[in-house]
Amino acid sequence: VQLVESGGGLVQAGGSLRLSCEASGRTSSSYAMGWFRQAPGKEREFVAVISRSGGSAYYAESVKGRFTTSRDNAKNTVYLQMSSLKPEDPAVYYCAAAPGTERGTPRYPPEYVYWGQGTQVTVSS
Repeated sequence: VQLVESGGGLVQAGGSLRLSCEASGRTSSSYAMGWFRQAPGKEREFVAVISRSGGSAYYAESVKGRFTTSRDNAKNTVYLQMSSLKPEDPAVYYCAAAPGTERGTPRYPPEYVYWGQGTQVTVSS
């Protein structure tokens, strides 16, 4: 499975961006799809995850209410809609795929087997 993120860029604080992650190879519906981010000098941190079916999602407290993840299994694509972006949100954002149960929402990097190359999100104040 190959994952390719897109949609990153520069946005003003308070603005919005939508990231996309397109999967090729085995269909993405076989995996829970997560989003992580890593800022310079910091560890990679969990942002959001959506279950294989799309029926369950889980968010980090820092983004809850501002970010929404969704998926279109027919297009093998997962999305991260980011709103009300804050100065602490800039990072490289990665999507990742984890095998598991249909409603599972894994939240830790070792649970994921495939990773995208990342897309940069920058927020200007």
